[in-house]
Amino acid sequence: MPLPNRVLLLLLLAAVGAWSQGQAPRQATPQSAPGQKPSTPEVGGFIFRVDTRLVVLHATVLDKNNHFVTNLQQSAFKVFENNVEQSLKVFSREDVPISVGLVIDNSGSMRDKREKVNAAALAFVKASNPADEVFIVNFNDEAFLDQDYTSKQDLLQDALKKVDQRGGTAFYDALSMSVDHLREKAKKDKKVLLLITDGEDNASMITLEKLLRKVQESEAAVFTVGLLNEEERRAARRTRRALTSLAEATGGAAFFPKQTSEVDEIAHRIALDIRNQYVLGYTPTNDAQDGSFRAVRVTLVGAAKNYSIRTRTGYYARANGTRSGD
Repeated sequence: MPLPNRVLLLLLLAAVGAWSQGQAPRQATPQSAPGQKPSTPEVGGFIFRVDTRLVVLHATVLDKNNHFVTNLQQSAFKVFENNVEQSLKVFSREDVPISVGLVIDNSGSMRDKREKVNAAALAFVKASNPADEVFIVNFNDEAFLDQDYTSKQDLLQDALKKVDQRGGTAFYDALSMSVDHLREKAKKDKKVLLLITDGEDNASMITLEKLLRKVQESEAAVFTVGLLNEEERRAARRTRRALTSLAEATGGAAFFPKQTSEVDEIAHRIALDIRNQYVLGYTPTNDAQDGSFRAVRVTLVGAAKNYSIRTRTGYYARANGTRSGD
């Protein structure tokens, strides 16, 4: 996957700064796929190589009161891939624009909930970075792209009002379609999906297992809100497990409000979560592109060790010379 623009700019500026002081920048030597030449742009007569195998993690840190912690230094973080510590090459905390998909349940059981859910979705947009690009997918037993990428709230509001409350619930398929849309047309480096549903998936073609792999390959963080009927215990338990798995695997979070009125506050918190994350980047010590899953773990040390941290649990190292998510 090409380096995010902001990361590439930081690396280039570092190289130019070192050259301007009469020192040649240390040259990275990226591993290239067979038949592929490494990128070697020249900077002031020096060859500057950019390692395109950077793994980028977005991490949220919370204190014991569930408040965001935003003042940590790089030394507070340790990153492990398959239990092998990695050296951080990129570290920052910045509010960057994102590409985000709002994936909203439009099945018959949502009829009495959509008004408050729509208001919460708009609250999420208002609390987000103004430069975000947002698309909306409504779904029942099928998924519909009712609004393509935009930052215009009136267009988003119109899309949320498109009601066709019928049929079953196919949120696996809706998420799968949304991942494809992020991969094909998203213009921002950071990607997020927000799913709101009130029931168990009963109409999708894709399985949960395949969907989990797909979202991990996409590198999108998935946040889920389950408005579950706890009286239907088995269905609620299965749905809770699925929504939690999707969120935890991708560095997102799952919420299960008891009342629809709580969704507005949750949506606002998710927007703040996304805007208060750390960016951690490293080049894996294992450079084999064998398609295997690489488990990633981030820990906090020193004074920060009692905080909790959330990020994605891993990625797939593709066998075709590109990293998962490309």
